[in-house]
Amino acid sequence: MLLRINGLQSYFTEEGRGDPVVLLHGWGTSSQSLVPLCGDLADAYRVLAVDLPGFGWSQAPPVAWGTADYAEHLRRLLEQAGIERAALIGHSFGGRIAISLAATRPAGVSRLVLVASAGIRPPRRAGIHVRVTTAKLARWFFSLPGWGRTGQRIIAKVYGRFGSRDYRAAGLMRPTFVKVVNEDLSPLLPAIQAPTLILWGEQDQEVPRSAMETMAARIPRSRLVVLGGAGHFPFLDAPEEFGRTLKAFLQAGGGS
Repeated sequence: MLLRINGLQSYFTEEGRGDPVVLLHGWGTSSQSLVPLCGDLADAYRVLAVDLPGFGWSQAPPVAWGTADYAEHLRRLLEQAGIERAALIGHSFGGRIAISLAATRPAGVSRLVLVASAGIRPPRRAGIHVRVTTAKLARWFFSLPGWGRTGQRIIAKVYGRFGSRDYRAAGLMRPTFVKVVNEDLSPLLPAIQAPTLILWGEQDQEVPRSAMETMAARIPRSRLVVLGGAGHFPFLDAPEEFGRTLKAFLQAGGGS
C-alpha cells in the first residue's frame, strides 16, 4: 500500500485483523526482511510492515533526517492508516524510531518491542578515534579553497576507506546515516511508558549486550531476553523461541 506523507511516497504492507502491530526494519533492509514475522503475527493482529523513507519502495528524505524526523513520519503514516494506538516492534535502526515515538507520543504506543535495537552510543575505542580524526582532518583539508571537485573525490575515498560497512553502502543516504548514528537516545528511555520487551541474540556482532542492558535499566517497565545462538537477526536465527516470547508478551497486553 502507498501513502503520500509530506510529499514522500511511503510504502507499507498490511495483513491480518485485530489490534495493530507495526514492524520497523533495520538500516539497509526493508519491510521484506520482516515478512516471516509479519506472517507469524497476522493470524491474531493487524500487522503493518513499513518501508522507512529511503528504503524499499519508500522515497528517500529530501535532506538528512534524524530519528525524530522518522518518528514524526511514522506518526503521520499511522494517522493516515487510521491507527491511533499500536504495538511497535523495531529492529536495529527501526528500534531507534520506536524509542523516539514511544517516548514522545506515549499515548500512541500500547507495547514496545526492541529487537537488537540501536540508540545507545557506545564508547569509542582508540582505533575508532584515530579513524574518525583522520576522516575529519581530511574533510577539513580537502574542503579548503582550490581543491574543488578533486578535493571532494579525495574526501569520498577517505570516508569510503575508514567508514563502516553501513556507511560505505549508504549511498545517497549517507548524510542521514551520519546524523542518525551520532544520536544518543539514552535521555529518552525513562520517558517510555509502554511495557517493553528487549530481545537480543547472544551472538550479535552489531549491537553490544551492554547497550541492551542500559535500555533495560532505564526503561521503567522493561525486560531483557537473551536468545541463545542467535545473531543480529534473532527473528530469523531463532524463529521459534523468538515467536513464543514475542507472542506471550503481546498477548499479555490484552487490547490496544
